[in-house]
Amino acid sequence: MAASLVLLLVVFIVLAANSEFIDVPRFGEPIINVTAPVGREATLVCVVDDLGSYKVAWLRVDTQTILTIHNHVITKNHRIGVTHSDHRTWILHVREIRQADRGWYMCQINTDPMKSQVGFLDVVVPPDILDSPTSTDMVVREGSSVTLRCAASGSPAPNITWRREGGEPITLPNGQEATNVEGSTFNISRVNRLHMGAYLCIASNGVPPSVSKRIMLTVHFPPMIWIQNQLIGSREGQQLTLECHSEAYPKSINYWTRDKGEIIAHGAKYEPVLVEQMYKVIMRLTIKALGPGDYGAYKCVSKNSLGDTDGTIKVYPVLMDKVSTAKPRHKDKNRLRPKYGGHNEIGDSGGLAKQRELKVGAYDELDEEDSAATQATLSAALLLIVFPLLAMV
Repeated sequence: MAASLVLLLVVFIVLAANSEFIDVPRFGEPIINVTAPVGREATLVCVVDDLGSYKVAWLRVDTQTILTIHNHVITKNHRIGVTHSDHRTWILHVREIRQADRGWYMCQINTDPMKSQVGFLDVVVPPDILDSPTSTDMVVREGSSVTLRCAASGSPAPNITWRREGGEPITLPNGQEATNVEGSTFNISRVNRLHMGAYLCIASNGVPPSVSKRIMLTVHFPPMIWIQNQLIGSREGQQLTLECHSEAYPKSINYWTRDKGEIIAHGAKYEPVLVEQMYKVIMRLTIKALGPGDYGAYKCVSKNSLGDTDGTIKVYPVLMDKVSTAKPRHKDKNRLRPKYGGHNEIGDSGGLAKQRELKVGAYDELDEEDSAATQATLSAALLLIVFPLLAMV
């Protein structure tokens, strides 16, 4: 009995002596936290030095679930795997990541006492716009107020930005303009026709891709008409085009009428044309070869379900200018003009003298060509007087 006790004592002493020379496992470096998008694969790395005959296990901290022990996968989750390199680097694989995989994971060594360290797996999710709380296409009356809403999910929580599809500026409540508006709700007070169009709700959280939803805002209002020229003059035989600008929504019925209300149809005489752009319409009426019966008033009419309006354009005749065959006359104050008086007034009565005075005024208006012709006429008359006198001599 005494011999047995001595033998056990020797064995414990030997084991105790040998344990001082056995290396105890230790972690070579901390576990690096990992961030991965949903649907991808994430890996957590645990480095253990001097593992020896000890085992490494991976656990899910929040559920206390054992995932792997050494080379074996314990969990029934087929997306979990484990690999190692030279029994030093132990890698936990999580494939096809889901949002539920987000949390703390523990690498554990079965020493006594147990050694462990943890790492965090963060799962990011691209944004997704939720259909239910998000606004759909809206129809409002001009002058009312409207609120557009946009809700989105994702991790981290997405930011919501509003923008007009065509890039037009957005008028803020304070009167200023901006290219975009931040926030899940977008309020427009006193809506007018300029607010009509498509708006984009854009959700982004730094995880590609960003997503957007198109919301169409339709504004209803009764027709309005603008006319630039309400009074137009034209000569007979000319071609004339009348023009009205109309705005209405829902889209209006647009046509032209004459004084008595008869609708002008397309034909050889008249050519009505409509140019439409969203809620705006340009109404043009071309009158070919304007005749006497075409003068008068023309009405451009616009109607929709909310009301109707019209505008009037009056066409009046312009007389043709008289055609003058006279040569242009030019005044030259520095030029001398022939005037009649003195010796040429022999035998004149008072009436003839008065006529001459009037003629003198007329001659003052003659140009150089008229003056030369007058001088030639006077020379010829003088010769007719001189030749008979010479014959008598």
